[in-house]
Amino acid sequence: MPYLAIDTSSEQLSLALSTGHRADSIVAREWPVGQKHAELTLPYLRALLSDHQLAMSDIAGIAYPSGPGSFTGLRIGCGITQGLAYAQNIPVVGISTLEALAEASGVIRAYVCIDARMNQVYCAAFEREPGSAWKTIHEARVCNPEDVPLPAGNDWFGIGTGFKTYADALQTRLGAQLGQIDAERQPHARDMLQLALPRFAAGQGLPAEEANLVYLRDKVALKTHERAAK
Repeated sequence: MPYLAIDTSSEQLSLALSTGHRADSIVAREWPVGQKHAELTLPYLRALLSDHQLAMSDIAGIAYPSGPGSFTGLRIGCGITQGLAYAQNIPVVGISTLEALAEASGVIRAYVCIDARMNQVYCAAFEREPGSAWKTIHEARVCNPEDVPLPAGNDWFGIGTGFKTYADALQTRLGAQLGQIDAERQPHARDMLQLALPRFAAGQGLPAEEANLVYLRDKVALKTHERAAK
Protein backbone atom coordinates (compact mmCIF):
# COMPACT_ATOMS: atom_id res chain seq x y z
CA MET A 1 0.00 0.00 0.00
CA PRO A 2 1.15 3.58 -0.57
CA TYR A 3 2.94 5.57 2.11
CA LEU A 4 3.17 9.34 2.36
CA ALA A 5 5.71 11.83 3.73
CA ILE A 6 5.10 15.51 4.42
CA ASP A 7 7.93 17.96 5.11
CA THR A 8 7.16 21.47 6.34
CA SER A 9 10.34 22.09 8.33
CA SER A 10 11.80 24.84 6.11
CA GLU A 11 10.58 27.48 3.66
CA GLN A 12 10.20 24.63 1.17
CA LEU A 13 7.20 22.31 1.18
CA SER A 14 7.85 18.80 -0.08
CA LEU A 15 5.67 15.73 -0.41
CA ALA A 16 6.65 12.16 -1.22
CA LEU A 17 4.59 9.13 -2.10
CA SER A 18 5.56 5.48 -2.23
CA THR A 19 3.69 2.50 -3.56
CA GLY A 20 5.73 0.02 -1.54
CA HIS A 21 8.63 -0.47 0.88
CA ARG A 22 11.37 0.10 -1.73
CA ALA A 23 13.09 3.49 -1.99
CA ASP A 24 12.98 3.39 -5.80
CA SER A 25 9.18 3.44 -5.70
CA ILE A 26 9.12 6.98 -4.30
CA VAL A 27 7.83 9.97 -6.25
CA ALA A 28 8.32 13.43 -4.75
CA ARG A 29 7.61 17.09 -5.38
CA GLU A 30 8.68 20.32 -3.75
CA TRP A 31 7.59 23.95 -3.82
CA PRO A 32 9.09 27.17 -2.37
CA VAL A 33 6.16 28.28 -0.23
CA GLY A 34 7.78 30.59 2.33
CA GLN A 35 5.42 30.72 5.32
CA LYS A 36 2.34 29.35 3.53
CA HIS A 37 2.53 25.69 4.55
CA ALA A 38 -0.81 25.88 6.35
CA GLU A 39 -2.62 27.13 3.25
CA LEU A 40 -0.86 25.05 0.59
CA THR A 41 -0.02 21.63 2.04
CA LEU A 42 -3.46 20.06 1.69
CA PRO A 43 -4.22 21.41 -1.82
CA TYR A 44 -0.83 20.25 -3.09
CA LEU A 45 -1.32 16.88 -1.40
CA ARG A 46 -4.71 16.41 -3.04
CA ALA A 47 -3.14 17.22 -6.42
CA LEU A 48 -0.29 14.75 -5.88
CA LEU A 49 -2.67 11.96 -4.89
CA SER A 50 -4.96 12.73 -7.81
CA ASP A 51 -2.05 12.61 -10.26
CA HIS A 52 -1.39 9.04 -9.13
CA GLN A 53 -5.06 7.98 -8.99
CA LEU A 54 -4.99 7.74 -5.21
CA ALA A 55 -7.03 9.02 -2.27
CA MET A 56 -6.13 9.38 1.40
CA SER A 57 -8.09 6.19 2.06
CA ASP A 58 -5.38 4.36 0.07
CA ILE A 59 -2.51 5.60 2.26
CA ALA A 60 -1.08 3.10 4.76
CA GLY A 61 1.02 5.49 6.88
CA ILE A 62 2.43 9.01 7.05
CA ALA A 63 5.96 10.22 7.84
CA TYR A 64 6.45 13.75 9.11
CA PRO A 65 9.39 15.92 10.29
CA SER A 66 9.87 15.64 14.04
CA GLY A 67 12.48 18.41 14.08
CA PRO A 68 14.56 20.37 14.46
CA GLY A 69 13.61 23.17 12.09
CA SER A 70 11.11 25.99 11.74
CA PHE A 71 8.96 25.79 14.88
CA THR A 72 5.85 27.00 13.09
CA GLY A 73 6.47 24.73 10.11
CA LEU A 74 7.05 21.71 12.31
CA ARG A 75 3.85 22.29 14.25
CA ILE A 76 1.88 22.66 11.01
CA GLY A 77 3.34 19.45 9.61
CA CYS A 78 2.70 17.50 12.78
CA GLY A 79 -0.85 18.84 13.06
CA ILE A 80 -1.72 18.03 9.46
CA THR A 81 -0.22 14.57 9.82
CA GLN A 82 -2.19 13.90 13.00
CA GLY A 83 -5.44 15.04 11.42
CA LEU A 84 -5.01 12.95 8.29
CA ALA A 85 -3.79 9.87 10.14
CA TYR A 86 -6.49 10.04 12.78
CA ALA A 87 -9.21 10.30 10.14
CA GLN A 88 -7.90 7.22 8.33
CA ASN A 89 -6.75 5.32 11.46
CA ILE A 90 -3.24 4.83 10.06
CA PRO A 91 0.16 4.99 11.81
CA VAL A 92 2.69 7.82 11.72
CA VAL A 93 6.47 7.96 11.96
CA GLY A 94 8.42 11.07 12.97
CA ILE A 95 11.72 11.53 11.16
CA SER A 96 14.59 13.73 12.32
CA THR A 97 15.31 16.50 9.83
CA LEU A 98 18.99 16.06 10.59
CA GLU A 99 18.90 12.35 9.79
CA ALA A 100 16.95 13.14 6.62
CA LEU A 101 19.80 15.40 5.51
CA ALA A 102 22.29 12.65 6.28
CA GLU A 103 20.18 10.36 4.08
CA ALA A 104 20.25 12.97 1.32
CA SER A 105 24.05 13.18 1.42
CA GLY A 106 24.54 9.80 -0.25
CA VAL A 107 27.70 9.19 1.79
CA ILE A 108 28.59 7.11 4.85
CA ARG A 109 29.78 9.94 7.14
CA ALA A 110 27.53 12.99 7.32
CA TYR A 111 27.95 16.02 9.56
CA VAL A 112 24.68 17.96 9.52
CA CYS A 113 24.26 21.62 10.47
CA ILE A 114 21.01 23.57 10.05
CA ASP A 115 20.71 27.29 10.66
CA ALA A 116 18.86 27.58 13.98
CA ARG A 117 18.69 31.40 13.88
CA MET A 118 19.75 33.44 16.92
CA ASN A 119 23.39 32.87 15.81
CA GLN A 120 23.18 29.14 16.47
CA VAL A 121 22.98 25.85 14.58
CA TYR A 122 21.23 22.53 15.01
CA CYS A 123 23.82 19.85 14.43
CA ALA A 124 24.42 16.10 14.56
CA ALA A 125 26.83 13.59 13.06
CA PHE A 126 25.86 10.25 11.53
CA GLU A 127 27.74 7.27 10.12
CA ARG A 128 26.70 4.00 8.52
CA GLU A 129 27.92 1.05 6.57
CA PRO A 130 26.40 0.55 3.11
CA GLY A 131 22.97 -1.06 3.41
CA SER A 132 22.67 -0.47 7.14
CA ALA A 133 20.84 2.11 9.25
CA TRP A 134 22.42 5.36 10.35
CA LYS A 135 24.39 5.30 13.61
CA THR A 136 24.36 8.54 15.57
CA ILE A 137 27.90 9.66 16.38
CA HIS A 138 26.99 13.01 17.91
CA GLU A 139 23.45 13.47 19.22
CA ALA A 140 21.37 16.36 17.90
CA ARG A 141 21.94 19.60 19.77
CA VAL A 142 21.65 23.35 19.41
CA CYS A 143 24.80 25.38 19.98
CA ASN A 144 26.95 28.22 18.70
CA PRO A 145 28.69 27.33 15.40
CA GLU A 146 32.11 27.70 17.01
CA ASP A 147 31.13 25.12 19.64
CA VAL A 148 29.85 22.24 17.48
CA PRO A 149 31.31 18.88 18.55
CA LEU A 150 34.37 17.64 16.72
CA PRO A 151 33.93 14.24 15.04
CA ALA A 152 36.76 11.72 15.02
CA GLY A 153 38.68 11.34 11.79
CA ASN A 154 38.23 13.29 8.60
CA ASP A 155 36.49 13.21 5.21
CA TRP A 156 33.11 14.00 6.75
CA PHE A 157 30.46 15.36 4.39
CA GLY A 158 29.11 18.66 5.72
CA ILE A 159 25.50 19.23 4.75
CA GLY A 160 22.81 21.75 5.64
CA THR A 161 22.14 25.48 5.62
CA GLY A 162 24.30 26.07 8.68
CA PHE A 163 27.33 25.66 6.44
CA LYS A 164 26.09 28.62 4.39
CA THR A 165 24.96 30.97 7.14
CA TYR A 166 27.95 30.32 9.40
CA ALA A 167 30.49 29.30 6.79
CA ASP A 168 33.54 30.93 8.37
CA ALA A 169 32.91 29.75 11.93
CA LEU A 170 32.15 26.17 10.87
CA GLN A 171 35.12 26.05 8.52
CA THR A 172 37.37 27.21 11.34
CA ARG A 173 35.90 24.64 13.72
CA LEU A 174 35.48 21.65 11.38
CA GLY A 175 37.74 22.36 8.44
CA ALA A 176 40.20 19.57 9.22
CA GLN A 177 37.38 17.02 9.50
CA LEU A 178 35.41 17.98 6.37
CA GLY A 179 35.90 16.59 2.90
CA GLN A 180 32.96 18.09 0.99
CA ILE A 181 30.17 20.53 1.82
CA ASP A 182 26.62 20.97 0.51
CA ALA A 183 25.43 24.19 2.11
CA GLU A 184 22.24 24.51 0.06
CA ARG A 185 20.46 21.24 0.82
CA GLN A 186 17.31 21.37 2.92
CA PRO A 187 15.33 18.50 4.46
CA HIS A 188 13.05 16.77 1.95
CA ALA A 189 10.06 14.45 2.19
CA ARG A 190 11.74 12.02 -0.21
CA ASP A 191 14.56 11.29 2.23
CA MET A 192 12.15 11.15 5.15
CA LEU A 193 10.08 8.53 3.39
CA GLN A 194 13.18 6.50 2.55
CA LEU A 195 13.97 6.41 6.26
CA ALA A 196 10.38 5.77 7.28
CA LEU A 197 9.59 2.84 4.98
CA PRO A 198 11.64 0.21 6.87
CA ARG A 199 10.21 1.53 10.14
CA PHE A 200 6.67 1.10 8.88
CA ALA A 201 7.61 -2.36 7.64
CA ALA A 202 8.96 -3.22 11.10
CA GLY A 203 5.72 -2.15 12.75
CA GLN A 204 7.25 0.95 14.37
CA GLY A 205 4.48 3.32 13.33
CA LEU A 206 2.64 5.12 16.14
CA PRO A 207 -1.01 6.10 16.55
CA ALA A 208 -1.77 9.62 15.33
CA GLU A 209 -2.26 10.97 18.85
CA GLU A 210 1.30 9.97 19.77
CA ALA A 211 2.93 12.09 17.07
CA ASN A 212 5.27 14.56 18.72
CA LEU A 213 8.10 16.99 18.02
CA VAL A 214 11.67 17.24 19.28
CA TYR A 215 12.53 20.72 20.54
CA LEU A 216 16.24 21.27 21.12
CA ARG A 217 15.71 24.74 22.53
CA ASP A 218 13.05 26.10 24.85
CA LYS A 219 13.53 29.69 23.74
CA VAL A 220 12.38 30.13 20.14
CA ALA A 221 12.58 33.89 19.58
CA LEU A 222 14.61 36.89 20.61
CA LYS A 223 12.99 39.76 22.45
CA THR A 224 13.10 43.23 20.87
CA HIS A 225 16.00 44.44 23.00
CA GLU A 226 17.92 41.19 22.33
CA ARG A 227 17.51 41.59 18.56
CA ALA A 228 18.75 45.17 18.79
CA ALA A 229 21.84 43.98 20.64
CA LYS A 230 22.80 41.51 17.92
